[in-house]
Amino acid sequence: MKILFMGTPDFASRALQELYDRNYNVIGVFTQPDKPKNRGMKLEESPVKKLAVIHGTPVFQPVTLRDGEALKVIRELEPDIIAVVAYGKLLPKEILDYPKYGCINIHGSLLPKYRGAAPIQWSVLNGDKVTGVTSMYMAEGMDTGDMILKKETEILPEETSGELFDRLSVLGAELLCETVDVLEKGEAVRTPQNHDEATHAPMIEKSMSPIDWSKNAWEILNQIRGLDPWPVATAEFEGQKYKVFKAVKYSDDTKGSPVGTVIPNKEGVEVVCGDGTLLITQLQPPGKRRMAAADFLRGHKLW
Repeated sequence: MKILFMGTPDFASRALQELYDRNYNVIGVFTQPDKPKNRGMKLEESPVKKLAVIHGTPVFQPVTLRDGEALKVIRELEPDIIAVVAYGKLLPKEILDYPKYGCINIHGSLLPKYRGAAPIQWSVLNGDKVTGVTSMYMAEGMDTGDMILKKETEILPEETSGELFDRLSVLGAELLCETVDVLEKGEAVRTPQNHDEATHAPMIEKSMSPIDWSKNAWEILNQIRGLDPWPVATAEFEGQKYKVFKAVKYSDDTKGSPVGTVIPNKEGVEVVCGDGTLLITQLQPPGKRRMAAADFLRGHKLW
């Protein structure tokens, strides 16, 4: 089976690597155009492009899929199936309809939950205990197509979005191969999504970083986990903004202090929140490295 792969970030490169490792016939790769990165604005290749180049696979980086040029390339490649993993572009109908076995997508949630750009982060932000990956036939809507296979996994109590991302990328890679296999054997079962049960996972914004101390500890802890590694939760003390990486619920007692009050504590930065206090155990001060909060407090006082 001739596979045309479409993907861009690390999550997608793990799936592409699995296809290579299992000797699937990857005839071409579509990925996003190189983008300027960091202060030097040097063009950066996507993880998928880097991997494809190593394996000698033809790489295509169209700015748009809707001008006819992309379809022309696809017709020349003659793929049996198009596998899409975090590509970053919606496929128009003429491309969706082209391959014999269709266009399939691997999505980082148990659909129809968390359709959209950031399913992994939102599952952590909302404090979910279970998530997974879903393979589906692609449709014109965002993550609305009929489902093929699913894999579930527990979200660990202290797991960050970054850590969950790594685990789901492995699950997603395995699921892609399993999906290609059942399609080739003619054993794929189409399961329509229940659109009434659909929820959405919009892009994560930097404006989501500041911690609102009026919220309860559970919500704040989920925010800290869900925004790691980007954009990272932040807290402001004495006019300085600190990145917050680790924290625990410390006490149910607010000690009669307003939310946001810092309580003296040698173990870390204890802050009054909506239902007690929360202890920040790992942070990053402005212009410094990430460190244990207890180490930071040996040379600084926030109360």
